Parts: sequence; structure tokens; C-alpha cells
Amino acid sequence: MMIKRIFRSMLLVSAIVLALGFAMTMGILYQYFGGELKQQMKKEAEYLAAGVEIQGIDYLNKISGDQGRITLINNDGEILFDNTADKSQMENHKDREEFIEAVEKGTGDAERVSKTLSEKTVYYAVRLSDGQVLRVSDTQYTVLALISGLIQPLCYVILAMLVLAGIFAFKLSKKIVGPINQLDLENPAENKAYDEIAPLLTKINSQQHEIRKQLSEAKRQQEEFSIITENMQEGLLVIDLHTVVLSWNSSALKILGAEENPGKESIFALNRSEKFRRAVETALSGRHATAELELNGRNCQVISNPVLRNGHVQGAVILVVDITEKMQRENLRREFTANVSHELKTPLTSISGFAEIIQDGYVKPEDVKRFAGNIFRESQRLITLVGDIIKISQMDEGSVPYEKENTDIYQVVKDVFASLQGAADASGVHLYLEGGHLKYTTVKPVLTEIIYNLCDNGIKYNIQGGSVTVTIRPGEENNIEMTIADTGVGIQKEEQQRVFERFYRVDKSHSKEIGGTGLGLSIVKHGAAYLGIKLKLDSTPGQGTMVTLSLPGELKNK
Repeated sequence: MMIKRIFRSMLLVSAIVLALGFAMTMGILYQYFGGELKQQMKKEAEYLAAGVEIQGIDYLNKISGDQGRITLINNDGEILFDNTADKSQMENHKDREEFIEAVEKGTGDAERVSKTLSEKTVYYAVRLSDGQVLRVSDTQYTVLALISGLIQPLCYVILAMLVLAGIFAFKLSKKIVGPINQLDLENPAENKAYDEIAPLLTKINSQQHEIRKQLSEAKRQQEEFSIITENMQEGLLVIDLHTVVLSWNSSALKILGAEENPGKESIFALNRSEKFRRAVETALSGRHATAELELNGRNCQVISNPVLRNGHVQGAVILVVDITEKMQRENLRREFTANVSHELKTPLTSISGFAEIIQDGYVKPEDVKRFAGNIFRESQRLITLVGDIIKISQMDEGSVPYEKENTDIYQVVKDVFASLQGAADASGVHLYLEGGHLKYTTVKPVLTEIIYNLCDNGIKYNIQGGSVTVTIRPGEENNIEMTIADTGVGIQKEEQQRVFERFYRVDKSHSKEIGGTGLGLSIVKHGAAYLGIKLKLDSTPGQGTMVTLSLPGELKNK
């Protein structure tokens, strides 16, 4: 931590400064007291010299031993007097530097340190008028000796000073670090801290601005990706090298039938089938793979691709596509092709057969008209079939060659009834029209075709003496609601969803007797989708069928 580092640094600096200060103080004091000692010894030597000059050696005998060491040396170095030692035991002093200097210059001084006692002896000598030398000396302890004598109190002082230094260092380090700890790094530019960290705060502020910009961009891209994936009908899954699901969309969970989010779980928890596992493992091995599965009664295609980074597989992207409708359309296309082929083959076979008989001369002259009539009927059947197929194809592709116009619905139904009146009379079916004249903007030929086919079916599948009733009335939200009800044979419930399929017939055994191409209700379905009309079928076997058309948009009473 910064506080600890600052504290240790300050304590170390304090200790070093304390040690240097103590050493310098001791040195200064030592020099000062040494100088004072020399001055004192000089005065004492001058005082004693004056006394000896007057009274001789007897003056020295009268001096107390508390005055320090006093030595009187004659001009050849022999000791004449010493107040602390036996002069007879003392060696000649003519080689002592203070003695030599005093003889030559009148005064002399010297210092000698004891190697054993850590003491320094200071000497000062004065030459008397008769050539003798008076020397005084005193002892001065060295710094080491002084410290050794004060070691215990000095330790207490040093310890106390270190404790105080530690306290002050701790408080000061906290005070120094305090403003740094209080920095608002969310808003670096608003901080008022040390000038020294202003460049750092500026850099942090710049980096934070850049980071926020990058995060905002990343969030925007993530939201865009989420919006795109969540609105995909295809399921999307991203996994890592260990099959753990990293990302997914709701369509993937819906298609795979997962009830919970698969976060941080293996993708195999969503589907454990062999085909699914093989597709995932193939992608993780670095190769593209596809598989078709049946999930919850629907057909799905699994497309898996590896995710590579620097040539190494890092995971895989799994796309799950619901192809149920595609397969149904494919089946319908195949079925439609087969049905068209069958429906076209029947009249063409008849036409070819009749023509061949006539060509070979097997027909009597009186029968030619009858055979020609058969050829004409089959040709008309073929033309009607082709026309119906073209109508369905046009409505599928949205390329109906008509424009919208203001149409009287009541009049359209009357025109349809007029076209079907002959067929209705032949079948003994009564046609009824109820409601008022309501106008509606629509593609009139397509609407006419829808109403015609529904009424035609109502006549074909009716009973003798039955009826077909068309009712026109205003519906909800300003719509037009039209019902076409018959009293015919009705439709079984299980077949009601299939009657709008192409070429599908409820009663296949009577299809030839009833006639038609089998595309009438398919035209109704596609025409209603083209015009945006909602269809509703209600039928009860033996009681009849009612189809409700809800025409969206504005209408006006005529």
C-alpha cells in the first residue's frame, strides 16, 4: 500500500537525519569544549608561570592537586616537578613536542590519545625566563567515550525520537495520501488535488472518455445485434470449444423446445439427438455441417460453421431453421404438379382418343357431331383448368392485371347469381341475396371470382330443393361482412382444413359427376389473401356450410 511505503520512507529518512544530526551535534560540541579546554589551560599555565617566576618551585608545592596535572621541566628535559607522579620514575621529556615547541617559540601544545582508555590528554607548555618549561595537562574524553558513557539515556532519547518520528510519519503519510484516496476517478477533471498528479488525472479523464465512447459503441452494436437476432425466425446459437452456449436468441430456444436459458451449459442439453451432436462436433473440428431434424412435430435444418481465430477453432455458430413450411410447400408443389398432370391428362386423353377415332374413319357421319361435342367439352374443361391455374399463379405472385375500383358488393353478387342461375335451376337450388347496397374499393374481378366459386360450390354440393343465401352487412371497425350459406351436405370436421388445397375434393367418387377443376376453393383462398380478406369456414355434415368473408377498409351506403 502507498501509505505503508510513504510511512517506511519517512521513518527511514527521519532515522537517517536523526543519526546525522546527532553525529554533527556531538562533533560540534566536542570541538567547542576542546577549544574551551585549551583556553582554560592557557590561562592556567600563564597564571602558574607568573607564580613560579616570583616564588620558584616552592609555589608549585603549595598548589592543590585539584588544579590538574602540573609538570616543571628544566631546559634539558629533566623533570623537576610533577604533582601527580614520582618525578624520579618519569622519563626525560626533551622529545615531547609541546616541550620542543615551547623551547623554540615560548609556548607549545600537543594532544595524545590513549589507545586503551579512549581518552585524549591535552598539553600546554610555557617557557619561563630561566629556560625552564612549565606544562599543564588535562584529560578530554573522546566522542566514543562520551557516547559509551551516555549509552543508556541516549538509547531512551533515540527510542523516544523514533517513536515520535513514527507517529508523525504515519499521520503525515495519511495526510499525503488522503487527497489521493478521495479522488473522484469517475470525474477526474473535477478533482482539486496536487499539481503533480494533474497530468495523470488529465490522462485518466482522456482514457475514460475514450473507454466510455468504446463502451457506448460496443453497447450499441450489442443492442443492434440483439435486435437483429431476436427478430430472426431462425434460431442462432454461439458456442465455445467446449460446447458451452455463449449466446442465443429466443427463436433457437423456441425451435429446440427449451424451457430455460442455456447460459453456461452445454448445447447438448438442448438436444441430444445423434444428428444434432454430429453437426456440432463436425463444426468444432473445423468443417461445415448440415443436418435435418424433426423437433416437436416440425422439420428443422441445423447448419453449423466453425469460428476460427489465427487458423485455430475457437467455437462454432449454429443456425437452426424451421423448414416445415418449406417442406410442406415442396410437398404441395409435387402434389400440385402430379394433380395438374393428372387433370390435364384426362381431357387431353379424351380429346386425343376422339380425334384418333375420327381420323381413322371409324365414326359414322351421323356420330361426328356427337364426337365433336365431346371434344369441345373436354377442350373447354382443359381451358377452364388452365385458366384457373393461371389465376392462382397470378395471385400467388401478386401480378393480377387489374386495378382497384369502387365496387358495389350487392351488384357483384347479383351478377354472380345471374351467371349461376342456370346451374341452380338444374340442381333445384334457390338463390337468395340479403342486405343493402354497400360500396367497397377492391379489385372487382378477383372479388367476383371468390364469390362465384363459393356460390358455385354451394350449388354443386347442395340437395334438391336446397338454397344458397348470401348476406351483406356492415361489420366491425367499418368493415363489410359477407356470409355465403348453403343447405348442402356439409363437410366433415377433419376435412375442413383441407378443402382449400389445390385439387382436393371431399367426395372424390362424385367428382366427375359434379364437374369442375378442383381449384375453386384454392382460388378463393389465394384471392382472399391477395385482397386481405379474412376467411372463416363453419360446416356441419348434413346441415350445410357457411363461409364468412370479412372485407377490411372503408365502406359507404349507396
